[in-house]
Amino acid sequence: MKLPKATKRFCPYCKKRTDQKIELVSTGFKRGTLARGSLSRVKKRGKNRGMGNKGKYSRKAIKSWKRKTKTTMRRVLLYTCKDCKKSKLSKHSRRVSKIVQE
Repeated sequence: MKLPKATKRFCPYCKKRTDQKIELVSTGFKRGTLARGSLSRVKKRGKNRGMGNKGKYSRKAIKSWKRKTKTTMRRVLLYTCKDCKKSKLSKHSRRVSKIVQE
């Protein structure tokens, strides 16, 4: 989906129509390798080795095509007013596979 870098829309802070910059909200962050419950931390503690049933760690990993089924993501847009520099998220997120800003 093609998206402009700027648009004119109503700013609830200025109470008028202003030029606004459009940005994509980032998708978040990945968990650290030493976060609580991570596999590398478990291996360092010595839980995932040896013989016998390892409970939670004895199962095979899920195949990537089984894990992810959706082909599109909900992308949220962030509008920043050029006059007052305040930002507002879009009310409705859009389900798209790719957003290209022109």
